[in-house]
Amino acid sequence: MRIIKIYFIVFYTLFILPYSTVMAYEEADYEVVVKNEIYEIRKYSDRLAVETMSSGTDSNFRKLFNYISGRNDTKEKIKMTTPVTQVEKNGNMSMQFYLPSKFNYENAPNPSKEDVKIINIEGGYYAVLRYSGRASDRNFIKYKEILEKELQKNNISIVSPPIRATYDSPFTLPMNRRNEAMFKVELK
Repeated sequence: MRIIKIYFIVFYTLFILPYSTVMAYEEADYEVVVKNEIYEIRKYSDRLAVETMSSGTDSNFRKLFNYISGRNDTKEKIKMTTPVTQVEKNGNMSMQFYLPSKFNYENAPNPSKEDVKIINIEGGYYAVLRYSGRASDRNFIKYKEILEKELQKNNISIVSPPIRATYDSPFTLPMNRRNEAMFKVELK
């Protein structure tokens, strides 16, 4: 039994832990314009993303992952970026992968599947509450409610449904994960 524990520790240290701490993904650029002890407000520029919608988030992830893995009209492999976002649209859950900054509408490969689209995520001001732990529905609902109450308390107008943003791979330890609850807001 002791040998199994040693093998597990060696395996974990060599193969799993490095994926938990080293992330070299391109992240969407933003500028922090307001920051307090609970949340920050960021200013984002427009960003190009690939999006799909369905009732099951696992199938959404797979469709988008297939697109960046080369299932597109040029068969080009595209580097993963962060965050991966999810937002409810017309009663369905949509998921977006942001495209690397080198892409624009002219040079982004077209998706091979009809239910995967290239879209523009409109820039503007977004209120963000960052949290660690699992990216579960329960955690997201808890933190988006905290953010919503704080924004209401500070008389900041929310102009979007809640957005779930995740930054880490499933192999990242929960206490090292970066998750965010976001709302697009109107600043005066």
